[in-house]
Amino acid sequence: MDLKPELDTAARLAREAGALLLAHLARGVTAQQKTGADDLVTAADREASDLILAGLRSAFPGDGLLSEEAADDPARRGHERVWIIDPIDGTKEFTSGSPDYAVSIGLAVGGKPVLGAVYAPATDELFAGAVGLGVTRNGEPTGFAGRAGYVVSVSDTEFRRELHAHDLPGMAPSGSIALKLARIANGEADVTFSMSPRSEWDVAGGHALLRVLGGDLRRRDGRPIRYNSARPHLEQGIIGGRPDALAWLEGELARRGLPTAHLGLTPEDPAWSTLAPGDQAALTGHPGVCVRHGGGRALALIVVGPGGAVERAEGDAFHLDRLSRDVTRALGTLDAAAPVPEGGPR
Repeated sequence: MDLKPELDTAARLAREAGALLLAHLARGVTAQQKTGADDLVTAADREASDLILAGLRSAFPGDGLLSEEAADDPARRGHERVWIIDPIDGTKEFTSGSPDYAVSIGLAVGGKPVLGAVYAPATDELFAGAVGLGVTRNGEPTGFAGRAGYVVSVSDTEFRRELHAHDLPGMAPSGSIALKLARIANGEADVTFSMSPRSEWDVAGGHALLRVLGGDLRRRDGRPIRYNSARPHLEQGIIGGRPDALAWLEGELARRGLPTAHLGLTPEDPAWSTLAPGDQAALTGHPGVCVRHGGGRALALIVVGPGGAVERAEGDAFHLDRLSRDVTRALGTLDAAAPVPEGGPR
């Protein structure tokens, strides 16, 4: 497929949205919390989203659209081609004065990422690529590094709260996941992972850049990410990068038992095996089973019923707190009516 017109349009819109964000910063921005202090939104998010969506509708009226900051139109599910947009990936960084935020625009065809444009306004860096066209940084061809000692780009929030206590080598904390993926494609890092779930708009553009270069991004349980889902959230952490670094990191995470959440767990998911046999029998068919697991065992369990009512909340206090944050961010405010018993999940 010839994606040059699409790539040119995405690159232009990413830069225009970036200019809008810088103008907002110059005037001063006020953030509102969505689900907590780490999940923010500003007027700039919405205006940048509107700018990108209007540009894509004009250029490609037959395509579907999905943006974090716009009402989801279920009609996108009927489109083979869907644009997936995060107008500001790293809103917390944007509002705090950190340069570590980005505009991310991705195009998925048949559920697979084929094009990405990730723009960092603070440093004026545009990472852009598409299948058959390679990847560039500000118009110059780029690619994976060839270093032997891997640089592992991790979430600064996860590093501060948890990862700093682990001996995983090469960790480099930063903000925007879209920018992490773009910098891997530019050879500045080699691989990344998260413990908390992400959404399609966080990673679609950056995933495309990795895929163009022969890398990958997948779920922590090894299964592929398929875009344009009915509910565009990845129910677990992600892992991705250049192939050799990705294989190495998967082994390191397994060896250390570093945890990840899995929300909306079903018997078809590998993490179902971490539940006790009695829980597997009792919870089969329940749509609100959420677990944080590592090393082949459940560390915390939350079962969410209708209206956000917490039916069960069990596990190690630290991991239960981490899981509660992930569930709240995905589902909104919970009705924490269930007591937390001592000990691990039953």
